[in-house]
Amino acid sequence: MTWLERIYLWNILKGMMITFRHLFKKKATISYPEEKRSFSQVFRGLHVLNRDEEGRERCTACGLCALACPAEAITMEAAERLPEEEHLYKEEKYAAKYEVNMLRCIFCGLCEEACPKDAVYLSQTFAPSNYGREGFIYKKEDLLIPHPVEDPEGFKKARGEKKPTN
Repeated sequence: MTWLERIYLWNILKGMMITFRHLFKKKATISYPEEKRSFSQVFRGLHVLNRDEEGRERCTACGLCALACPAEAITMEAAERLPEEEHLYKEEKYAAKYEVNMLRCIFCGLCEEACPKDAVYLSQTFAPSNYGREGFIYKKEDLLIPHPVEDPEGFKKARGEKKPTN
C-alpha cells in the first residue's frame, strides 16, 4: 500500500466528489400534497364495485373474484333479490356483504380478470393511509361507485379511463 492509500485521503476525496455531484442532480422525491405523481395507465389501485347505466349493481355474488384472489383478501356473502328490489340489483342474486381487506391485497388484478360481469375493477386511485387496521377493510358501501342517475359527474369520475362493457 502506498502512503496515499494508507491515509485514506484519496478515498475520502472520491466520496466527497460523488456527494458533490449528487447535489446538482434532479431530486427523485416530490412534495406530495402540493405535487401529485402521475401513474401509468396499467396502475392497479383501489377496488371499485361497478354499476350499470341504470344504477343497478353488477355484482352477482358468484364468488369468482374471491376464488381467484391469491391473498384471500375478498370475502362475500350472497343473498336472493326480493321482488321489490329489481331497481337495485341486475340479477336475482347479489352480494349482501362484500369486503376487501387492503392489508392482504397484493393488487395483482386477478379479481378483475375473473369477474364475468365486469363488476370489479382496480381504479387509478391508491389506497390512503390509516391509523387502524379496521380502516383498511373496505365494505361494499365504500367500494360502490356513485349512482349514475343521481350523481352522473361522480359516476363518470369514478369510472375513470375504464371503457364500459355491456
